[in-house]
Amino acid sequence: MNQLNEREMDQHVTVLGWLYVVTNAIFLLVGLCGLLFFVSIGSLAAYEGDPTALGVLSIIGVVALVFFAVLSLPGILAGYGLLQRRQWGRILALIMGILNLFNVPIGTLLGAYTLFVLLQNSAEPYFAAQEAA
Repeated sequence: MNQLNEREMDQHVTVLGWLYVVTNAIFLLVGLCGLLFFVSIGSLAAYEGDPTALGVLSIIGVVALVFFAVLSLPGILAGYGLLQRRQWGRILALIMGILNLFNVPIGTLLGAYTLFVLLQNSAEPYFAAQEAA
């Protein structure tokens, strides 16, 4: 297998970091849209005479938002860590990459790309050198 040199590693880590930030930010945005959707439906129902619906649907929306936030924040942190060239970002991205393999189809591609880049022999010295600098 061809090993990545430092310039190629730098490019791949940057792309990988932004992929994690953007994909997980979109996932968080989906949770926010879900909250707005449920609150809007509850507001319409309350306007039509069912005041209980607003409370119940608001709770469901908040739970959905928290669920999406819990799932997306580690990925955003992993992307940030990769962009900052931190060793903890590499480790977190590897964990997220393994978990993403089960998220077909986009997560599988992101997970495979993560493992390809971060399991290179040149990845550990690359991140160690960035931490020392």
